[in-house]
Amino acid sequence: MVSMQIGELASKCGVRIDTVRYYEKQKLLIPSGRTEGGYRIYSGGALRELKFILRAKSLGFTLREIRELLSLKIDRDNQPCKSVKDLAEAKLTDIEDKLAELTSMHQALTGITNACCGGDEPATECSILDALDEEDV
Repeated sequence: MVSMQIGELASKCGVRIDTVRYYEKQKLLIPSGRTEGGYRIYSGGALRELKFILRAKSLGFTLREIRELLSLKIDRDNQPCKSVKDLAEAKLTDIEDKLAELTSMHQALTGITNACCGGDEPATECSILDALDEEDV
């Protein structure tokens, strides 16, 4: 069985030791034991789990969602694939909603920025400040 200390685990995943400790504190990652000196020891399974957590996080999953994905992964023999797909589709919907919101923000900001002269005159007549003062931005 492969075992490593926290620094090696963090290094293999390209994260800081504090990140590993954080996921451990969140009960997403569990060390397999401790050395006689009290240092945490992690197995190769912990390395796979941490990589799983980091990949899920990079796709926008929250810690709660990652916890749910991990529980589905652990009990995958008794879980339908539909449960996992439902989680992924819900995340995709969240991302699409955020994209729509960002697109709207981009369009509004582009409009008020393009309307501004951007000159050296005083901002008393600045169209951006005036637009932000309006209720319909």
